[in-house]
Amino acid sequence: MRIERILNKFKFTTTNLLIVLSIVVGLATSLGALGFIALIEYFNSIFFGLTDQVLTGVMGKGSIKFWLPLIPLLGGLLVGPIVYNFAREAKGHGVPEVMNAVARLGGIIRPRVAVAKTIASAICIGSGGSAGREGPIVQIGSAIGSTIGQLFRMSGDRVKILVGCGAAAGIASVFNAPIAGVIFSLEIILGDFTIKTFSPVILSSVVASVVTRSVLGDHPAFDVPEYSLVSAWEIPLYMAMGGVMGSLGVGFTRTLDWFETVFEKIKFLPGWAKPALGGLLLGIIALAYPQVLADGYETIRLTLYGEMGVAILLILVVMKILATGLTLGSGNSGGIFAPSLFMGAVAGGAFGFLVNYLFPGTTASPGAYALVGMAGMVAATTHAPMTALLIIFEMTSDYRIILPLMVTVVFAALVAGRLFPHSIYTVKLFKRGIDIRGGKDVNILRAHKVSEIMDPNFETITSATPLAGIFQKLEQTNESYFVVIDDNQHLKGVISFQDIRAHLSQHSLDYLIIAQDLVRPDTLVVAGDDTLEKAYQLFGVKDLRMLPVVTGETGKEKVVAVVRRETLLDYYNRQLIETLRR
Repeated sequence: MRIERILNKFKFTTTNLLIVLSIVVGLATSLGALGFIALIEYFNSIFFGLTDQVLTGVMGKGSIKFWLPLIPLLGGLLVGPIVYNFAREAKGHGVPEVMNAVARLGGIIRPRVAVAKTIASAICIGSGGSAGREGPIVQIGSAIGSTIGQLFRMSGDRVKILVGCGAAAGIASVFNAPIAGVIFSLEIILGDFTIKTFSPVILSSVVASVVTRSVLGDHPAFDVPEYSLVSAWEIPLYMAMGGVMGSLGVGFTRTLDWFETVFEKIKFLPGWAKPALGGLLLGIIALAYPQVLADGYETIRLTLYGEMGVAILLILVVMKILATGLTLGSGNSGGIFAPSLFMGAVAGGAFGFLVNYLFPGTTASPGAYALVGMAGMVAATTHAPMTALLIIFEMTSDYRIILPLMVTVVFAALVAGRLFPHSIYTVKLFKRGIDIRGGKDVNILRAHKVSEIMDPNFETITSATPLAGIFQKLEQTNESYFVVIDDNQHLKGVISFQDIRAHLSQHSLDYLIIAQDLVRPDTLVVAGDDTLEKAYQLFGVKDLRMLPVVTGETGKEKVVAVVRRETLLDYYNRQLIETLRR
């Protein structure tokens, strides 16, 4: 049944239908998350229950679990064929593929991705792979949203919104964090905070959270001891820790990227067998440090309660980076949120021991620094400080630590961004020639000039034109933006309908106010040889719809054309289609 028939039958507008579908996406994603969690537990019982019994029976109880590396190896042998033969988008942590679908593919994600990602990630995590649940459920929820949007033949923009709904619902379901789910979707996946996007994403996240809470219970992901800011002198220490987390996050991002490159270059193994090699090497590390297996939530809990020694914490930072690099870099399937939380907790805990030793009596316990370190590491790896702040706040339901959280995530994100321009999500895409910012592939915008889309036909008003003359101009044209020039044709600024709307009923001012009084201060302009990337960025600075294209020296610019936002976006979409066809 076509979308038009559905709308006519139920007297829905497309906006109303989008709201209804966002609720459906939230419900479907939450059910998918519950099934995914149950599937992880099922595979975990097989790999570490049944396999334990079988191998111990064969090798004897005195084997001291030397067979442990065989478990993630078996998991990799099962994951490889699923990923490489059924849906290669399920490889790795999955979020980059969702970002690519939103930025370049109109939100289109193949339905089979949800099935492949569910099974492959459940096997990987269940067999001890160093990965988390959030990346898979984001991709699963996004695939559900995309599929529903395609079934109802929604436009590309609305399909993207439904993809964002699925991502938000996934985070809300896995972490019991509906607010963080919304911000994650808007900040990382969509790059769009407008009301048309915000509303359905919120509804989807709320529905998913309500469903999972009704089944799993309403409790935080981590039960933390009581923490508080002991002294104002701790703020600089948390800033310093933010810098440490920023550096560590970049190290993790680049290490994971390095492992992916190394495994891609291995030629003696077929692609489907590489996850097994990664699993085997992971298992060897786990012989000495079993804490690196799976999501490591138990180790995080012990660290938050200060029950881990500083030496083992420092070792586990390195071991977890290696373990996650081997798991995801080899082509296994899972998320990077949980490993980031693990690294942030153990590194923060170690930092807490140090400051406790140096400044006793004026610093909180190491567990407080471990908690804040989790947020810092997430901010450093994802370059999304708001998501990091809110997800830790919601996962712990503890407001008392909010000030240290705020300063740490900011400094972590700033340092990480200065050291390495790409997040753990975008670096994978950048290697493929895709540079996504604000939901757009800026490489396409960067390759084209303003002169290719500028319009030489535009409306002008002289700076001395009275308000009455501007009203008359409005009646004669459909334009909502006017370029203001002086008697020498030099640019004085821009006036929009929004600028004069407040004066529509004030006829006493018709000849007292002139165009020069209404022009926008600091008018943004572009030149014909500027890239479309620059124009796109300027449009976002003040939410503009039109930019003058100028020539000449500063202060005496002459307007030769204008570039309109809708023209730029249409041109981008056309160039994107051409790029994908090549």
